[in-house]
Amino acid sequence: MDFIEVSAKTYDEAVTEALIQLGVTSDQVEIDIIDKGSSGFLGLGAKPFKIKVKKKVTVDGYLKKFLSDIFDAMKIEAEITIQMNEENHTILVDLKGSEMGILIGKRGQTLDSLQLIANNAIHKNFETYYKVKIDTENYRVRRKETLENLAKNIAFKVKRTKRSVALEPMNPFERRVIHSALQNDRYVITHSEGEDPFRHVVVSLKR
Repeated sequence: MDFIEVSAKTYDEAVTEALIQLGVTSDQVEIDIIDKGSSGFLGLGAKPFKIKVKKKVTVDGYLKKFLSDIFDAMKIEAEITIQMNEENHTILVDLKGSEMGILIGKRGQTLDSLQLIANNAIHKNFETYYKVKIDTENYRVRRKETLENLAKNIAFKVKRTKRSVALEPMNPFERRVIHSALQNDRYVITHSEGEDPFRHVVVSLKR
């Protein structure tokens, strides 16, 4: 339901009735006056005050419905938990369900695509900037740990063979993890080559 229409003797009574029906507070709704009504003459011909009330669209409410619609189209059942951080304008989304492997995809590509789509939707529909971060089954943390271990193993190989190693194409976040993991290594250096989506990290011996 996008809105409700409520009639009452006064504006305040109409608003109160609308808030009760919607189960919200006054700061969560937008109110339009349809008819200010009239008291009539000696009570005869009196007309009620009529208003139209609809819930305000919140960022978290919009995002939850947006993601739910996507999952319905994919025929995937997912429990969506959203945490808003107004201080740094981030939205943390955690997904739970029995088919999360499908949402993660190969090396997290599906999850990254979902996160990109969600960010674009929020930026398009709301003036305030928010960064949406989507995760499931702690995948982001596990992937970061995997990449850090990979970086150390590649660095060891470069030191042993004295030959540069080019890693597989990665997204910006994953490349940053590799760079960060090896930035304090005294013997190797990292840099990125290529254009997205084929941009990758190269680990080389310091000269």
